[in-house]
Amino acid sequence: MSSTSRKYALDFLSFVNASPTPFHAVESAKQRLVKAGFCEIKERDSWAGTIKTGGRYFLTRNGSSIVAFTVGKKWKPGNGMALLGAHTDSPALRIKPVSKKFGENGSYLQVGVETYGGGLWHTWFDRDLSIAGRAMVRGPDGQTIPKLIKVDSPILRIPTLAIHLERQDNFQFNKETQLFPIAGLAAAALNKKPEETKATEEAKDVEGASEFEPLAAMSERHHAPVIARIAKEAGVSVEDVVDFEVILYDTQDAALGGLNDEFIFSARLDNLMMSYCATEGIIESVSSESALEDDTGVRLISLFDHEEIGSMTAQGADSNLLPAVIRRLSVLSADSSLESSPSSSAYEETLVKSMLWSCDQAHAVHPNYPAKYESSHRPEMNKGTVIKVNANSRYATNSPGIVMTQEVAKLAGVPLQLFVVRNDSSCGSTIGPMLSAKLGMRTVDMGNCQLSMHSIRETGGTHDVENAVKLFKSYFENFSHLEPKILVD
Repeated sequence: MSSTSRKYALDFLSFVNASPTPFHAVESAKQRLVKAGFCEIKERDSWAGTIKTGGRYFLTRNGSSIVAFTVGKKWKPGNGMALLGAHTDSPALRIKPVSKKFGENGSYLQVGVETYGGGLWHTWFDRDLSIAGRAMVRGPDGQTIPKLIKVDSPILRIPTLAIHLERQDNFQFNKETQLFPIAGLAAAALNKKPEETKATEEAKDVEGASEFEPLAAMSERHHAPVIARIAKEAGVSVEDVVDFEVILYDTQDAALGGLNDEFIFSARLDNLMMSYCATEGIIESVSSESALEDDTGVRLISLFDHEEIGSMTAQGADSNLLPAVIRRLSVLSADSSLESSPSSSAYEETLVKSMLWSCDQAHAVHPNYPAKYESSHRPEMNKGTVIKVNANSRYATNSPGIVMTQEVAKLAGVPLQLFVVRNDSSCGSTIGPMLSAKLGMRTVDMGNCQLSMHSIRETGGTHDVENAVKLFKSYFENFSHLEPKILVD
């Protein structure tokens, strides 16, 4: 393995280990963008006089989706954009609004969870689990503010039933009654940590002092030790925790594996691998001070939440987030750097001249299940990013898109692969088809290939991280001058 491939792979491990939730993934991306000179802007503000040619910016929505972009110094209203979309979420178990549960006549403390997305839930059994997410807390000035929380130690576990008590050829379980993690033993209340005892007392004091609360008190909805852990991570007292959105995650860090470190063993490869590569790709494309001097377009990445549940949310790809940003940028005046409208059709002109790369992980051929793959389309890890094609438009790729991607890859010096599913197989989908339909924009679906997609522990290729970053960097650097050469009206 080359030193640069190892460097990219290890950097990705740092990114994914710091990002157990979409909130954390966005924060990780923000930190990298800020370090690279990108400035944060707000959707709620006017961008007039703020967005300037040659500038670098980013914005977030809900703290779980992020859009980052640069504006070429030769930008004109109606020019094209090089867009790249990915997603920040992965299948997970989310703590229910009322999670306090007891098992075996009160002997076990359990936490109620609901499934998010289409996970391989059997892989969550017998793992060292913890919690992470966003807590809404009362600030010192009376405002309610979000705080990211991540408990590093394993505090939850979903135990399997011993084989001696039930022999199954196929492991089956009920997701509503047999997927609840254990958090502790009720008898252990005698050995509570001081802060947890205090947390219980504080919660009761708050409950008693309140004249009227529309919802049941937090101490009635959740076990006190869980609230105490969340409060501690948020840096507030228990009574200041108003609500939270928290999911379970595997505390085992991502790592390089294989005899020659050719694999990445990790949670959330789908789709933090593409989120990381997109972020690094746009950053590296403007690493030179003169990178935007001759650029006539906009370079943009959009990392969306909620892809795993259909994207039809305020912060999903099926929302107005990307169209709204494109519309505001499409009329940006190069002369005054103001949001004016020199042409009533500038937005539509931009859409026609732009391209979207929908980047989501792909399926590597599985050595134990070779018959599941089409005979001539069998992607392998560490052999390049995979272009995904489907005749029924489950992927949005077409020939002009493949031509553009090949030209970009040629300039980057990185390999590509092709993938289609068997005719007798179902096919997943991505944000590509919905955004291509919404925007009327040329779109290509692609991603690095992996094994065990939607497992709590997935397997990817070490070299593919560098391959994708180089490909995305080349896309941003070369799209403006390649686009006029590949025309299909």
